[in-house]
Amino acid sequence: MKYFDAHTHTNFVAYDSDREATILRAKDAGVGMNVVGTQFDTSKSAVELAEKYDNVFATIGLHPIHTSKSYHDAQELGPSFAEASEGKEGFTSRGEVFDMAAYEALGKSPRVIAVGECGLDYYRANESTKDIQKEVFIQQIELANKLGKPLMLHIRPSISGGLTSGDAYDDALQILKAHAKVKGDTHFFAGNWETAKKYLDFGFTLSFTGVVTFTHDYDEVIKNTPLDMLLSETDAPYVTPAPHRGKRNEPAYVELVVRQIAAIRGEDFEKVREQLLGNARRIFGIS
Repeated sequence: MKYFDAHTHTNFVAYDSDREATILRAKDAGVGMNVVGTQFDTSKSAVELAEKYDNVFATIGLHPIHTSKSYHDAQELGPSFAEASEGKEGFTSRGEVFDMAAYEALGKSPRVIAVGECGLDYYRANESTKDIQKEVFIQQIELANKLGKPLMLHIRPSISGGLTSGDAYDDALQILKAHAKVKGDTHFFAGNWETAKKYLDFGFTLSFTGVVTFTHDYDEVIKNTPLDMLLSETDAPYVTPAPHRGKRNEPAYVELVVRQIAAIRGEDFEKVREQLLGNARRIFGIS
C-alpha cells in the first residue's frame, strides 16, 4: 500500500457496472481505501466489500442528510428512490431512524475502522432538521465510544456561510466536546484556518479531496496544518480531480490529491506520501 483513500464510496450504485474493476485498479495503483456508509444499506455493503477485498476497509454510519426528508444524488442510491410526487429530481422522503443495535452488530467486523459519516449538514437544513441531526450525531458518537472506533465526520455549513461560516462546524465541535471519547477525521474539510485550528486542537485530522487540484480555497489550511494531521481522500464518485474532471471519480485518483497537497506545501512528494499513509494507519488502526 502506497496511498490511502480515507473516504470513498465504491459501495454506491455509480459503480454497479464495474465495482470490482474499480477496486482492483486501485489495488494495482497501491491504493488502500476506506469505503464509507451513508445509511444502513450502504454501511452493510461497505462491510461486505471490506470482507471481500484486502485493500478495502469500511466505515459504518448514517449521513446527516438521511436522518430526515432529504435530497440525494442518484449516484448514491439510484433513481428508484426519487419521489416523483414531489416533482423534484433527486428528492427522497425516506428518513432513516438510527438503529444502534443494528449498527453495533455491523461494527463488530474487524474490517470496520470508523463510525460515520456522521455529523451536521446545514446546507439545506431547517431548524427541525438540525435537531434531528444533532440527536443522531450524538447516538453515533456513543456508538463510536462503545466500539472504540474513530469518527468520520461530515460537516457542511449553510449555503450562505461559505469558508467563513462556522455554524455547522461550531455546533458539531460543541457536541463532540460534550460526548466524544474518541477522535477521528474531519472529512472533506471546507472551513477556514480559524475553524481548522479548533478541530486540530481537539485532536481531529483534516482530509482533503480532488477539489484542491482545481481551487486554491484550502491552500492556507493545507499549508498551516501539521503534516501528521492531514489525510487524503477522493469522496468518489464525486469531486474528480484534474485532469479527470467531468468523469466519474475513483480511488485510484487519490495519488493526484497527495501530489497536490505536497505541491501546495512545497514539500517533497515522497515525504508527504509516506506521512499521509502513516497518518491513516495511525488514525484508523490499520496494520
